[in-house]
Amino acid sequence: MSARAGKDRWSACIGSFHTNKGVELAELTHLESKLGEVVGLAMAAQAATKKVATLARADKRSGLVALLEKMNAEAKEAEERGQAIAATFDGKKSAILGEAREVKKKGAEMMTTYLDGESDSLDGLEFLTMAEAGEVGHWEILARFNKRARHPGVKELTAWGLPIQKRHLTDVRASSLQIVDAEDPDEAA
Repeated sequence: MSARAGKDRWSACIGSFHTNKGVELAELTHLESKLGEVVGLAMAAQAATKKVATLARADKRSGLVALLEKMNAEAKEAEERGQAIAATFDGKKSAILGEAREVKKKGAEMMTTYLDGESDSLDGLEFLTMAEAGEVGHWEILARFNKRARHPGVKELTAWGLPIQKRHLTDVRASSLQIVDAEDPDEAA
């Protein structure tokens, strides 16, 4: 075998792994990567709904707090279900969950950038509108990838989760507009 052929084989072998703090993780397919992203967004959604619920409590919006608590519980369930599905991918669970942690971290950074000490319930709902729209898109993409991959667990997960994500988006948009309808547009912000 030539030195070049040996190098190419070694590169091909190494190319199938990512490193995460010195630990080699299996390379993910598009389906597996998207599953990790969906799990990570569910993790991030828990932090975001908790933060926005704190803003809603400060604004004395008990109905909104209840909605956000329900969304938080559903995000937790989505994370748990997604992690269970990740475990069904032989040798890939760690890599999928590594992807999830990266997405969660990015979501936390975005939330910190968007919501500051001056933020109120409406600001929080505007952030959640962006986040929920992103989640809907990710869930739809996961479901579409799975039309060809045909993983039964992913099919069950998306059949359960996609309608919930669409409802979350509808609910945060409606809550935003409800707040706006009650505010004087000519009043100082």
